Amino acid sequence: MLKILIPTIMLFPTIWLLPPKWLWTASTTHSLLIALMSLSWLNWNLETGWTTTNPYLGTDPLSTPLLVLTCWLLPLMILASQNHITPEPLNRQRMYISLLASLQTFLILAFGATEVIMFYIMFEATLIPTLIIITRWGNQTERLNAGTYFLFYTLTGSLPLLIALLLLQQNTGTLSLFTLQYTEPLTLYSWGDKIWWAGCLIAFLVKMPLYGVHLWLPKAHVEAPVAGSMVLAAVLLKLGGYGMMRIMIMLDPLSKDLAYPFLILALWGIIMTGSICLRQTDLKSLIAYSSVSHMGLVAAGILIQTPWGFTGAIILMIAHGLVSSALFCLANTTYERTHSRTMILARGLQMIFPLAATWWFIANLANLALPPLPNLMGELFIITAMFNWSPWTLALTGTGTLITAAYSLYLFLMTQRGPTPSHIMALQPFHTREHLLMALHLIPVMLLIMKPELMWGWCY
Repeated sequence: MLKILIPTIMLFPTIWLLPPKWLWTASTTHSLLIALMSLSWLNWNLETGWTTTNPYLGTDPLSTPLLVLTCWLLPLMILASQNHITPEPLNRQRMYISLLASLQTFLILAFGATEVIMFYIMFEATLIPTLIIITRWGNQTERLNAGTYFLFYTLTGSLPLLIALLLLQQNTGTLSLFTLQYTEPLTLYSWGDKIWWAGCLIAFLVKMPLYGVHLWLPKAHVEAPVAGSMVLAAVLLKLGGYGMMRIMIMLDPLSKDLAYPFLILALWGIIMTGSICLRQTDLKSLIAYSSVSHMGLVAAGILIQTPWGFTGAIILMIAHGLVSSALFCLANTTYERTHSRTMILARGLQMIFPLAATWWFIANLANLALPPLPNLMGELFIITAMFNWSPWTLALTGTGTLITAAYSLYLFLMTQRGPTPSHIMALQPFHTREHLLMALHLIPVMLLIMKPELMWGWCY
């Protein structure tokens, strides 16, 4: 753990002491080296359980893929931001990259935490850099509003979790993930216990986000700069799913009865947010709503608490993290050239940028879960587990899959096909940097087809 954490912390002096002309090159290289080192976590030679460097930080097969995804994303965020941050004063550039590095530090500490309270503190700490990135470097005038939504939704959801964790500490005497799984099941009968159960889960459901408490997400995505959108879609939403998986172990007797309303919301949300995607005109908003739809499937997979549901949830989280981040990067490249996120104004781009259209095509096919990509694997696991739990869910998950395919093709046809308008004929060509960025997103998705057991978690 420290072999990744110490180089990440050393990024800060590197960023602030580098000469200006080496700032972007050296920080990208440094973070890419950290990302490559983090791949050593995937070499899992133990049968089960944790590997720890100390009592507070450790990795297990559930957190490892999420940790690697976190480390992999930092160089990509720096690459994606280079074009629109370079014109700013030097200190602001340094500040921006420092905020991205601090996000990675907090996320490594959150996913690697073996104490639930430490996970909670890091879960909350990620709010601060994200909020500054959205409100300071956002694109439009609505960014303060988006930051307020983001802050208050997340804080309102997570305060009950803090109280719930303190009560759990009082009852069991420990908050260590090592021992919590071996404590006796809690006998939860009263109304207070049911409120405690809800308090444990609501923070994570808001973060995922569950349909009904999702309104902060499209706002935050649309207003954030590209790196903000990437880290939100790829890693911060996954904090919710990861936290739910960790906390569900302790909520067992009550979950069988109390999970129904959340399951209904999650499944209904898949259809509703998919339908909203079908009538979006805004490029980033469409990708943001598609994230809500996919995370609804993940929430449903976790709430039914079967090994297949959990496995599907982890696989879909990792695959969706890479693919939605790639889509936001592509949306940003279009925005940087046309200065508009309206899809109708950027038609027929395939004629001007054929290779970029290929990236769009691959990312959209991955988003609609084309076989044999890991997105399909995750969705099939969850849909099968849901069908096994109740055959009626097939109507909702099946319709959701159909709508996903429809809006993904709508997104591709709307932006890439059709007649090219005369006002976008003279756009600057794509840079090698942008092609590299897309390759680093989509090649890992392809490679995961070969070895999906890297992200199965501890279910097998």
